[in-house]
Amino acid sequence: MSKQFVSGIKDRDPVNAVFLVKDKILAMAKNGKPYMNLRLMDKSGDIEAKVWDNTELLDKQFDKDDFVKVRGKASVYMNKMQVVIAEIAKVSEEQVVLADFLPVSPRDGAEMRQELTDTVAALGNPHLRGLMEAFLDDEPFMGLYCQAPAAKGMHHVYLGGLLEHSLSLVKLVKSIVPLYGGINEDLLTVGALLHDVGKIYEMSFERAFDYTDAGKLLGHITIGVELVDEKIRLVDGFPRELALLLKHMLLSHHGQYEYGSPKRPKTIEATILNYLDDMDSKINGIQAHIAKETASTSRWTAHHRLYDRYFFKSNGMGGEIDEEQEVECVQDDSCQAAPPEPVADTGKPAERQSFNNQPLKALENLKLF
Repeated sequence: MSKQFVSGIKDRDPVNAVFLVKDKILAMAKNGKPYMNLRLMDKSGDIEAKVWDNTELLDKQFDKDDFVKVRGKASVYMNKMQVVIAEIAKVSEEQVVLADFLPVSPRDGAEMRQELTDTVAALGNPHLRGLMEAFLDDEPFMGLYCQAPAAKGMHHVYLGGLLEHSLSLVKLVKSIVPLYGGINEDLLTVGALLHDVGKIYEMSFERAFDYTDAGKLLGHITIGVELVDEKIRLVDGFPRELALLLKHMLLSHHGQYEYGSPKRPKTIEATILNYLDDMDSKINGIQAHIAKETASTSRWTAHHRLYDRYFFKSNGMGGEIDEEQEVECVQDDSCQAAPPEPVADTGKPAERQSFNNQPLKALENLKLF
């Protein structure tokens, strides 16, 4: 019998399959009865699930990151697919195929690794090439670098996502450099490859993606600078100024202090990297948000909590729009916007919020990217 995957679950489908527990919360309903809110996942995506009966007993039988056999029924509630669970039981790791439960980059891993090797070989600066070769020769490092996701929940959230994201930035670098003069392409390329390198130790990804102790205490930027500094010491005669410029790119790639950046970009290359990184992560995140709404027939997505907006699904390539369709606000935590601060009347029109380079102000950027 073939496995039932999250992506194939439709409204009113019976569900009888094994999933990985991504999140588990014991909560209290309005009537005072406890219930369990779960997020179940496999390699195709994740889905919300509810357990309404015997929750206190079941709570002791499995934990987050366990595999569970679930029997229940799917339904669409407030424009989102969910599973109401009738039976749930823990399953041992020996009974499952691990490859079925963690999402993987749509790009072939061997192909991406060869692209990385070719990119390093094409570097003209011998010191930067030597630095990258020191990373390539470190097999334990490469195993993690090629496997790590790029983030826990924002963009490229799958195994191989870090390498895919980094190689995407290299392609963007090659597109940008010919448009402007005086840019150090080798420095920018290596910055693109290493800007998020600290995520190999910031995150755990053997099960549901989460943050390690080092990730919570230091963050990927600090870890990344330490890794780069360690490898620079292995390259004879590596210029001190070149090392400073590269480390500055890692330290400033989040752009602003309030977005978790220890430094703001103060070179052309660091500025370009900040914008390209921001663009690639946002596009991937928005596309993923749209793609996972297979259960919805609306032309608008559900509310995106981090971007604080809905996204229109059509881009003019799938036919004409015949009629307007309003968005219903889903009445849950993701749709509860804080009331606006009172603004004194100055006689000037209020400044309009725009979809600028960094729309995630006041969020802990280290937990997003």
